[in-house]
Amino acid sequence: MRVERLDGDKVRFFLTLDDLADRGIQKEDMWRDIPKVHELFNDMMEHAYQELGFEVVGPVAVEVFALPAQGMVVVVTRGRTPKSEVDEFEQTEEMYELEVTMEESDDIIFRFNDFEDVVQAAVRMKAHAMQGGQLFAYQNRYYLLFGGEKNLSKGQVDTLIAMLSEYGEVSTVTEAMLTEYGKVVCENDAINQISQYFG
Repeated sequence: MRVERLDGDKVRFFLTLDDLADRGIQKEDMWRDIPKVHELFNDMMEHAYQELGFEVVGPVAVEVFALPAQGMVVVVTRGRTPKSEVDEFEQTEEMYELEVTMEESDDIIFRFNDFEDVVQAAVRMKAHAMQGGQLFAYQNRYYLLFGGEKNLSKGQVDTLIAMLSEYGEVSTVTEAMLTEYGKVVCENDAINQISQYFG
């Protein structure tokens, strides 16, 4: 589990599929009001407090983004509660009021530390007759984005993820972030273009 602060009242968690499996939670369980999901949320809030000093009392908005390879991105936004409503000596552990929204994305996004890793990944995928993808540069890293390629079967998606994992790592950066702040290196069919020019 990783956590980062987005602003004063908002943090983002990255939960891997292993984080969920270790707690016996499936992706679909995140919709359900069950004890193990509450335990996970409490663990997340404790982690946010220890890592960032982020404390939650009162209403909380929780956005859950399910990603095929990466696991889940959970954004927690705390509401502002007037001081008079909360007695400082009151037990606040059960004072979460959750408003949960969930979105699922088919995007597969991998981060690479240098361009040579991208080239090796592209050549390997090309050898397996895979194509598509977009390549972005963002914060001195390269990002390969596969936006839910419609022509790939479930088995091909699993193979794609396995191959990408050999050269890069899954990323919590979203397509919106890359589109807005990143620089497009290959807009279409990145695998073929990179293999052709650099392979």
